[in-house]
Amino acid sequence: MYAEMVLYNGIIRTQQEAQPCVSALAVRGSRVAALGADEDIRALLAPKGEAIDLEGRLVIPGLTDAHVHLSHYASLLHEVDLTQSHSAQQAAQQVAERARQLPAGEWVRGRGWSQERWQDRAFPTAAVLDSLIPHHPVYLVAQSGHAAWVNSLALQLAHVDSQTPDPPGGRIARDAAGNPSGVLFESAMELVSRVMPEPSPEQIAEEVKAAIARAHRSGLTGVHDFDGALAFRAYQMLRERGELTLRIVKNIPLDLLDHAIALGLRWGFGDDLLRIGGVKMFADGALGPRTAWMIEPYVGEPENYGICTLDPEEMREHVSRASVAGLPAAIHAIGDRAVHHVLNVYEAVRAEEALRGVPPERMRHRIEHVQLIHPQDAPRLGQLGVIASMQPNHALSDMEMAERYWGDRCDFAYNWRLQIDAGAMLALGSDAPIEPIEPLPNIQAAVTRRRPDGAPGPLGWRSGLEGRGRLSVEEAVRSFTLGPAYAAGMEHRLGRLAPGYLADLVVLERDIYTCDPMLIGATAVLGTMVGGKWVHRLF
Repeated sequence: MYAEMVLYNGIIRTQQEAQPCVSALAVRGSRVAALGADEDIRALLAPKGEAIDLEGRLVIPGLTDAHVHLSHYASLLHEVDLTQSHSAQQAAQQVAERARQLPAGEWVRGRGWSQERWQDRAFPTAAVLDSLIPHHPVYLVAQSGHAAWVNSLALQLAHVDSQTPDPPGGRIARDAAGNPSGVLFESAMELVSRVMPEPSPEQIAEEVKAAIARAHRSGLTGVHDFDGALAFRAYQMLRERGELTLRIVKNIPLDLLDHAIALGLRWGFGDDLLRIGGVKMFADGALGPRTAWMIEPYVGEPENYGICTLDPEEMREHVSRASVAGLPAAIHAIGDRAVHHVLNVYEAVRAEEALRGVPPERMRHRIEHVQLIHPQDAPRLGQLGVIASMQPNHALSDMEMAERYWGDRCDFAYNWRLQIDAGAMLALGSDAPIEPIEPLPNIQAAVTRRRPDGAPGPLGWRSGLEGRGRLSVEEAVRSFTLGPAYAAGMEHRLGRLAPGYLADLVVLERDIYTCDPMLIGATAVLGTMVGGKWVHRLF
């Protein structure tokens, strides 16, 4: 057996029990051919093969982000980035600057504002935008992705006025006179977004190519995507052209479930680059706009329990139908009440599956985010065989806001340790573009529960006794490799470096297993390989 490429003189963390750490690895075609000592592996190199000296660098399996909105992330690179705005006025000025570059009447889009970063913490109004951008409709998505800030022209084009009722699962912010004030929550966002011109799949494909290159530079070899049908068409175009270098698990929006069932699409259909995942549903909103569905009200807001965006009985019906059709569910749930009802739904559907002889490992249901869980529900994901799809970077962004609105319930917030201890499979991700897509800062967040500036202290935020709530580096890396591989049904060929597995790997400038954990996020990615081919290389 000859190898086309050999990497040697490295620290290669394989994540397999038989050979947990080796110095050399051989690649043949798209797969790992062998691992072991330098001398043994170099002897396998074909006469014209390539031998690469790692010079003592760390190699880990390719990293997979278990929750992204890839086409939205790609669009963000071309929209107004409001993540650094410190007031509504400053954000509006940024939007006005972009509007001056566009013809009158063209939509101005942006993303990333959060009233929690502003001194008054007040939701913005259309009037702030109207005074600076009177001739362009404006649509600005909040950092949470669960609210939109629009100007009056956008409301007029969408025919949203004082007589427009709140849609099911949504709310229109209104002034004292009952007129729309400029912020739309949850499903109310669609009142305006549906009148906006859609980009073509070709446009999305070109934008996504740039996003994929950025993902590779950060060490990502795969993602689980939660965008819509247009994004799926764009990914297929890239696949057909041979331009898709990022492995994508494409989850199906709930509104396309009937179409998926009619077509007979099943979980895992596709290939190792582009394949079908589960059915994405929303049980509630988010913490930022305070629409996450709660058992007890938000601190200081005794009437606010958040928003239920999908009735639990309807949810059960959808999950049951999807399961019968061979599609697991991936349900967004952030508030503890939402998580509770999703678990109830999964418990009922698991009983149905058992009667059909379907074990949990054949129907890999997920909860997306699990940001707050009631103590009594903490062990249930593990008991039910439900995957915990969580995003450590949310904890760093939300910790102050969570303390403000959830109080001591935060002991059970963003708590990935609870899920590991309960036996749940943990699959970590970024939720880009809500948060940056880069995985190493996210791994640092999981390991330290601290912001890059060290806040809130050495043990991290709400980390429990002796900081036990933090993950080890090994646990965090496994949750960006083996966890997503299991969630995709690819654990027998992805997530570790072993003979016969796909040759997806990352070369790092320092050993993140032994360095100061606060340096993990700043570690340079020197090389990213997908299927035996370098998609990013600096050494």
